[in-house]
Amino acid sequence: MTFLDKIKSAQEKSKSILCVGLDTDWRTLPDILKNEPNPVLAFNKAIIDATSDLACCYKLQMAYYEAYGERCYETIQQTLAHIPPHIFTIGDVKRGDIGATSDLYAYAYQEMLPFDSVTINPLMGFDAVEPFLKRDDRGAFLLGLTSNQSARDFEYLELTNGKKMYEEVTDKVREWNAAKKNAGLVVGATKPAELKALRQRAPELPFLIPGVGTQGGTMEEVREANGNGIAIVNVSRGIIGASKGADFAEAARAAAMKYI
Repeated sequence: MTFLDKIKSAQEKSKSILCVGLDTDWRTLPDILKNEPNPVLAFNKAIIDATSDLACCYKLQMAYYEAYGERCYETIQQTLAHIPPHIFTIGDVKRGDIGATSDLYAYAYQEMLPFDSVTINPLMGFDAVEPFLKRDDRGAFLLGLTSNQSARDFEYLELTNGKKMYEEVTDKVREWNAAKKNAGLVVGATKPAELKALRQRAPELPFLIPGVGTQGGTMEEVREANGNGIAIVNVSRGIIGASKGADFAEAARAAAMKYI
């Protein structure tokens, strides 16, 4: 299947636009897992088992796995292997470097670690993005308008052509998406007015929408602003952090139900 086909198929099967963010911090896992051979993997498997019928996507934030040391790649690989094959996956890496380096990043996150997509910082331009857009069945979500407060430091700057930076990024992503339809945009849920305007500006792009839950965004605002556009809405701490007790997986499922 193509990049877009994978997203649409996953959402049709789950009847959901929910992405569960596996931002699994080995330092704060429930005590019940601490004697497991690989506590992070045990946690991830339990969360997946509890939520896989509710989610169209799982997103792994790489910082949590890189900080896990020598078990990093094994944990990512086995987590991906445990995710049902019809569910879309995102490696949240936010890479963006010169072409030769991006070639290797693309190999790492499309071949060695077979994510369906990754997140990319587009600041260095197309040659930093192109390696991630070569395969029809893989793609990338480019940072457009992020959910963090300091997004205003750069993303709202007005350029000489009269556009704000995030609007220019959106227009570029539309250009880059034209060939293989495998580029999307990251747009924060905490900015619903801008989300609505960007959806009107780029009706064909799939949006990855973080910021629902702990960061303050709501599913209701996202649905209203996004309209009929293709969107994946990520919730991380609001689901996987629902309980630190032995019932952590059941609590995660109950929390995920609130975002369906």
